[in-house]
Amino acid sequence: MAKVESFQLDHTKVKAPYVRVAGTEKNEKGSTIQKYDLRFLQPNADALPTAAVHTLEHLLATYLRDELEGIIDISPMGCRTGFYLIIWDEHDPADVAAALTKVLHKVLETEHVPAVSALECGNYKDHSLFSAKEYARLVLEAGISDDPFRS
Repeated sequence: MAKVESFQLDHTKVKAPYVRVAGTEKNEKGSTIQKYDLRFLQPNADALPTAAVHTLEHLLATYLRDELEGIIDISPMGCRTGFYLIIWDEHDPADVAAALTKVLHKVLETEHVPAVSALECGNYKDHSLFSAKEYARLVLEAGISDDPFRS
């Protein structure tokens, strides 16, 4: 049985918020995909409410594509402490952290959440722009590190 990378991470030693490479995969044709851990909150200490996670997911999915090329997907972590970013090619963690910082500033300024109708979203009633902004503010105030073991 293959080991899951995120289950190998010592969640008691990381210091959120941070950005880290959680995996790099290359196929036989030379294509590269990276998985990033975009950790907003300290594991086992706090969790994003579902409406905040959902709204942040919509906003990150929209705004991060303006900052980073090759984004495949942005998905919330089941533990609700952050998100996974899947992206083509290799990127520098500092560049991803800078892009995320820029996007969280956009979240603070936004007045509209994209794709929140029954047609566009599978749970369109479960959103909170207010909560998304509050957590974006907390992450920005703490500062986003590109090293998960230092604050």
